[in-house]
Parts: sequence; C-alpha cells; structure tokens
Amino acid sequence: MNRYQMLFAPQIWKPKISPTLVQYLRPFRERQQKRLIRISQVDVQGDDIVRERLDKGEGVMIMPNHSSHADPYVIYSAADQIGTALHVMATWHVFHEKSWLTRWLLTKHGCFSVDREANDIGAFRLATSILQDQREPLVIFPEGEIYHCNDRVTPFREGAAAIAVAAARKSKRPISCIPCAITYRYVKDPTESLLATMSELEASIFWRPKTKLPLEQRIYDFAEVLLIVKELEYLKRSQSGRLPERIAALREHILSAVESRHQLEDAGKKVPERVKAARKTIMEQLRQENLEKVQRQKLEDDMEDLFLVIQSFSYPGDYVVDHPTTDRMAETIDKFEEDVLRKTTATIKAERRVKVHFGEPVEVSSDRKVKSQSSTITSTIEQRVQEMLSSH
Repeated sequence: MNRYQMLFAPQIWKPKISPTLVQYLRPFRERQQKRLIRISQVDVQGDDIVRERLDKGEGVMIMPNHSSHADPYVIYSAADQIGTALHVMATWHVFHEKSWLTRWLLTKHGCFSVDREANDIGAFRLATSILQDQREPLVIFPEGEIYHCNDRVTPFREGAAAIAVAAARKSKRPISCIPCAITYRYVKDPTESLLATMSELEASIFWRPKTKLPLEQRIYDFAEVLLIVKELEYLKRSQSGRLPERIAALREHILSAVESRHQLEDAGKKVPERVKAARKTIMEQLRQENLEKVQRQKLEDDMEDLFLVIQSFSYPGDYVVDHPTTDRMAETIDKFEEDVLRKTTATIKAERRVKVHFGEPVEVSSDRKVKSQSSTITSTIEQRVQEMLSSH
C-alpha cells in the first residue's frame, strides 16, 4: 500500500470541469492507458444504465471497487464509452507535489480533493452540490484505499452514501447510486515476470530464491516469514493456526493498544473506521506546538502502527489458496512489491484487459424519516459490486 503523508490537507483543489477538453484528450488517455498501465481493452457492461439516468437529468453517483492504481484511467475510459465526463473525489495526495500542469489537467477532468483524515465539510458540500446540480456523474471509491484484491471487496465506508443522502434531501431531482465492478485480467501470461519478482522478494529477506517450488507455495512461505517477524516484534512469540486468524489477531492486538493509549473505543466500528479515528486524534496532537521530542516520537510510532494495521487489513490470508489463479497470485506479489520493496506502485507484469460492469441502481430517498439510509445504501451497493465481481 502507498505510504501517504499522514497530514491534514495543506490546501484544497476544486474541479473546473471542461467536457470539451475531456473529449479532445481522449486519444491521449487511450495512448497512456496502453503505454503506462498496459491495458489493451476496456469492456463496458451496463453502460445503458448510467446513460438512461443521465438522459433523465438525474443526479448520479457511481460507486466502484478500488483494487488497482489503474482505476482512474479505467473509469474514465468507461465514461468515454458512455459519452460523459466525470466528477471524481480523490485524496489530496493525488494533487500534492504534482506539477501545475498535472493539477490543472486533473481539475479540468473534474477531479477535486478531499481530506480523508478530517471532517472535510467543504468537500462534502461540494460533492452534494454536484449531485444536485451537475449533469456529469460523481465517482467516489467507497473502499478508500487500494487493497489489490480484485475479486473481493473490502468493507465500503459510509461516507459516499452519506453524501448521496444529504444531497437527496434538498435536491429538486432524483438521485441514485450505481454500483460498479472493475475486474482486471491478464491477456498475456505474466508468469515469467512474477517468478522474477518473487526471487527478488526472497532475496530481500536473505533467502536463496526457491525456484523449484510452485509459485503459490513460495508466496505463502514468504507471507509466513513476514507475519512471524511482526508477531515476534509485537507479541514476542509466533502464533499457531491459519494465516487469516493470525493476521486478524495481530492486527487487533496492535490497534487495541493504540486505542487504549489514546483512550479511544472501537464502538463496534470496522477496522478502517477505527484506524481513521485514531489517526485523526494522533495528528491533532502532532500539530501541537512545543511538543517534546520523546512524545513526538511516541506519536509517530503510533502512526506507524496504524499504517501496519491497515496494511495487514489488505491481506485476507486466504486470497490465493481460496482460488489460486494467476491473477490472484499477481495481485499478492504486487502487494509485496509495494510493502516490502517499498515501490510506489507495483510493476505491471503483462498486458491486461478490464471489464467495467455497472449494476442495478439504488434510489436515494429524500424523506428525512427514512432511518439508517446511508448504512443500507452502503451495504446494498457493496453486495451488488461483490456479486458482479464473483460473476466475472
């Protein structure tokens, strides 16, 4: 996973969408798509669902899974085929330290920033106004992070649905949320590249590359070593049992300890929400003036622990053994590249094709008396995205 700077956003970036420029730059995006992320084909299913809602003048939120760094290219390729530009909510890190030209192009493509570590009221209000007034759909990735699990969704956060509900309550037009499943598959066999990367990973922990073993076993042997190292660091002993249970136990031990140190309660929240709450508390403390060096180091150590928690959350522990396909092994090796070799993004092993599947929309009620609507929409969209992924 990417090691973002865990700071509050230094500034905001607002969309200045230009559908004419977006259409003009389509050939450029298609060339970049083939050259940089090695995607030769994007097949779109259910595009008529989006098009019909737009033709009716509705406010449309598209809610896709988020398994790859290529997702922004892919969702825009799908939008090109639908015949629309997009508004896209993105973490402020997407804009930060980019050239002025890149930032300008992002805003012209409808992208705008959100501070995920704060209660970003400005981004919330902007997103609701887009749903209420703008023709172009609003795209929000409810998973929040890129988990490299193309066949499984991780829990969707309720923020996207909350925006849709808030917009619907004051909107003069209907608003709907459309589930979107993005599935990547290799067109050409990536095995040679996967084996080379696996050998590099094994060498990074001073192992002789286990070239005579099946790739699936090498992946699990490597994962076992990484887990044991962290178990010894935090638990002072290695655990027994299956990887999923051991990963979950270690994660809970680390997260509970951080929450205890900062007097936080989990209140039945999911792991990403608990991590977000803890990070916000720690970041606010780090902003204090005249913070002693020892205290600052403890807070920074807690932030590192929280990164490990969310990092471990991206490893189900049974993803490959459950269905040992080349694509799943490739995704797991991609994680190792970013987490162990510290690469910003994993190398793309071979040419790929992508399917973008839009599913049955969820209508958003404007009735304030409807209880727990954000939660219901979130779980429904998550379920529909998973069903579409499972069918591919």
